[in-house]
Amino acid sequence: MTPNDIAAKLTGLATKYHIRDVTLLAGRLLMSFIFLHEGVTLATHFDGAAKAMAAQGVGLPLFVATIALQLGAGLSVASGLLTRLGGIGLGLFCLATALLFHINFANQNELLHFEKDLAISGGMFVLAAVGAGRLSLDWLLARYLQKRQRDKEMLAALLAVENEVTLDVRLPV
Repeated sequence: MTPNDIAAKLTGLATKYHIRDVTLLAGRLLMSFIFLHEGVTLATHFDGAAKAMAAQGVGLPLFVATIALQLGAGLSVASGLLTRLGGIGLGLFCLATALLFHINFANQNELLHFEKDLAISGGMFVLAAVGAGRLSLDWLLARYLQKRQRDKEMLAALLAVENEVTLDVRLPV
């Protein structure tokens, strides 16, 4: 089997199984896991987490908003519903977290968290740019809305034809 034959077979498989969409689904699930896990952890240990966040200068309203963002946007990215919006929200969140809380580069752990937050932010911005792919609720919703629009256009066309056709029936007298 020549390299061209192998490339042709791989291209055929990629086309058949939509490797891009499977990859986007896997990436969405992997990126959203950290936010869903952290959001659930913060919510289930609310009092202790709120005290720890207050010690970092994060007030209760911002703490609650953080939990809501992590859970809401995390579910958005995982399910593929409003994925671009969820990706932008989480990307900005990670960027802000890196720049506000992980700037002590003398500490190797802080530098690692800074770099991790930047990497996740970049991944979320890429996701926002390319969308969720076909294995998502966004795609299903778009298909449904397109079908509804086609149905409305067909109905309007049928009604227009019906209104143009007039039967002139005359009875013989």
